[in-house]
Amino acid sequence: MKVSILTSIKLLVLATLLVSCGSGGKKEKKSDAADAAPKTLLAIEKPQLTFGFIKLTDMAPLAIAKEKGFFEDEGLFVSVEAQSNWKNVLDRVIDGQLDGSHMLAGQPIAAGAGFGRQADLVTPFSMDLNGNGITVSNDVWSKMKPNVPKDESGKPIHPISSEALKPVIEDYNKSGKPFKMGMVFPVSTHNYEIRYWLAATGIHPGMYTADNVQGQIDAEVLLSVTPPPQMPATLESGTIYGYCVGEPWNQQAVFKGIGVPVTTNYDIWKNNPEKVFVMTKKFVEEYPNTAIAVTKALIRAGKWLDEPSNRPEAVKILSMPQYVGAPEAVLANSMTGTFEFEKGDKRSMPDFNVFYKYNATYPFYSDGIWFLTQMRRWGQIPESKPEAWYSETIKEIYRPDIWKKAADLLVAENLIPASDVPDTDGYKPATSDFIDGTTYDAKDPIGYINSFSIGNKDK
Repeated sequence: MKVSILTSIKLLVLATLLVSCGSGGKKEKKSDAADAAPKTLLAIEKPQLTFGFIKLTDMAPLAIAKEKGFFEDEGLFVSVEAQSNWKNVLDRVIDGQLDGSHMLAGQPIAAGAGFGRQADLVTPFSMDLNGNGITVSNDVWSKMKPNVPKDESGKPIHPISSEALKPVIEDYNKSGKPFKMGMVFPVSTHNYEIRYWLAATGIHPGMYTADNVQGQIDAEVLLSVTPPPQMPATLESGTIYGYCVGEPWNQQAVFKGIGVPVTTNYDIWKNNPEKVFVMTKKFVEEYPNTAIAVTKALIRAGKWLDEPSNRPEAVKILSMPQYVGAPEAVLANSMTGTFEFEKGDKRSMPDFNVFYKYNATYPFYSDGIWFLTQMRRWGQIPESKPEAWYSETIKEIYRPDIWKKAADLLVAENLIPASDVPDTDGYKPATSDFIDGTTYDAKDPIGYINSFSIGNKDK
């Protein structure tokens, strides 16, 4: 009997040792779990979810939340599906075919402000900062380059302003050849960034009116919509002479030898908001715990992405055909802290893609109001609005309350530090971190609109 008991004890000790010395992956997972506090299990109302995205590197939080198991940790079983264009993304979320999606920051705002298709959409999570560039064809760059200041080694000094492009546009227009450039959607950050860049040196990018939704009235540069993955081919064919798009489609032009990025949106507006994650108002009201759980997983993904040591793995994941599907070398150019302008002119840009730092995931009202000011500046909002309208409108769309509930749970679980939850009223301080030095104060939207020489003016 004693032998039997001793044998049992030995077997139990041996089993315990075997469990503690399991495979490397399992050991890492147990270590992670040991660091975390007890998990708050939300009652998930809708565990099976389908989310959409466009093939851009800034969809990364969705890919990482799925591939690293962050969605599953929250009791969510998520399918992530590529969409053909931004209009399709918007329509499928509104119609309920998608439960949520990677989306242009301007899309839910326009839907709530009355431009384009109208719907009640909400943003509980901001996906990233920066990440876009403006690229021109090799021919246009050869004509711009003599106008660009050089450093002692002969390299162009960045940021490059549109002043260098102005004589090229004038030559095209004098010869009766309209100067055409692409952007990805009428309410995209890319549209407002390329307009801002052009107008900063007096180049008129065109106006919208209630009757003319092309945005080309009085334009010196004709801007038109091209889906992001088609940008390089459209440039190569000569249909457009330049474009503003997110990665990897600027670096793809360098990789293929067909174009040169001349500036990034980090230079146009330092640490500007880029994409957002969007669900319908109806969804978050019917499934509030699910919305919080989704936001938790995405915040964790953003944090994982901003660990520099994780970026090479992120590049491998994004290169998979079901996600961005671009070559790893192209994705790595920007995702690993560098950006290549002319071929061989690779420069350090550690903040080109930001997914977590600087409170990147928090949906600040002030970020959303900037898009409203640009919609009014360029005529997409055709009539003057009172100052209060800007804050009232954005508070229906941007939902930091959902973000805060998710973040507080992550703090309680020791998955993010409490210092990463901003103490804020939703407004960032006024900033002049723009390429033209203009100051933006979200609490004075009409004053900001009126500060520009080109665009609408309001009382």
